[in-house]
Amino acid sequence: MCGIAGLIHRGKKADIGTEMTAMLQALKHRGPDSTGYALYGPEQKGNKFVMRFKVAEQEDLAKGFDITDIMAERKKSVDARLKEMDAKVTEREKATEYSYRYVFTYDGDLRKLIDYVEDIDDVEILSVGRALELIKDLGDATRVSDQYQLKGFKGTHAIGHTRMATESDVDIRSAHPYWAYPFSDVSVVHNGQLTNYWIGRRELERRGHRFMSNCDSELIAVYLADRMDRGDDLEEAMRRSIDELDGVFTYVVATADALGMAKDTMAAKPMVLYESKDFIAMASEEVAIRSIFPHEIKTFDPYDGEVRVWRA
Repeated sequence: MCGIAGLIHRGKKADIGTEMTAMLQALKHRGPDSTGYALYGPEQKGNKFVMRFKVAEQEDLAKGFDITDIMAERKKSVDARLKEMDAKVTEREKATEYSYRYVFTYDGDLRKLIDYVEDIDDVEILSVGRALELIKDLGDATRVSDQYQLKGFKGTHAIGHTRMATESDVDIRSAHPYWAYPFSDVSVVHNGQLTNYWIGRRELERRGHRFMSNCDSELIAVYLADRMDRGDDLEEAMRRSIDELDGVFTYVVATADALGMAKDTMAAKPMVLYESKDFIAMASEEVAIRSIFPHEIKTFDPYDGEVRVWRA
């Protein structure tokens, strides 16, 4: 079933960590397996980037084996490869025992750097961006938010997802959001099923894109990245996806300065919108929007095949 949410503040920053946590916790009944956030904070300038990565899955720790030394070696290998590629790390933060947040400067080919780091066994980069920070883990929104200390995270916009696993594993790798590699600030959450997943995936892999999971939602992120790499802007790529992605779906996409949503032509997956002059919120159910707006508000449902984009 799954639940998706998005919000954007126009012209100001707000506590999007707390707001998105409230929205996702209200959608917990739609997906108790994992929760994920794509938060857009202050934009790093010039050649500076924020990277979120992990060196293990929760299930690796749950098996009862002590892999502390193994995780330490993987993290050491990440540091070594960043140094080898002349990426200078200016901030290092250990978010959990298996995940990290780095800020680094880099003047080279970002795709080559990412591929080189991810070539380390069991290391996965969740996001690289100037504004984007992608956090996802097992459990509900309150648990993940507390674990990663997300309340108080200031920014302009965010998207989030609560997942009920149907076709892929219950692990961090299969949780949403998905970062649209190799674009530094594009992320996607999705509710639905794609029937042409494997056809689309093989075509995109032939074009040089990588997939980290077998989740059909990742295809949307990679598809949008590919279309933008070929010259489409965000809205053009989204409109094209309505025709080229088969299935029933509603998805929300974010970039460094924009938030967008799209529904397939059958409009079988729900989406509710609230829009004012300076704030837009959307979710699978109205209860999520009302978690941050306790007073009376007017919401509406997008039409079938509709694509909408808002700028921060």
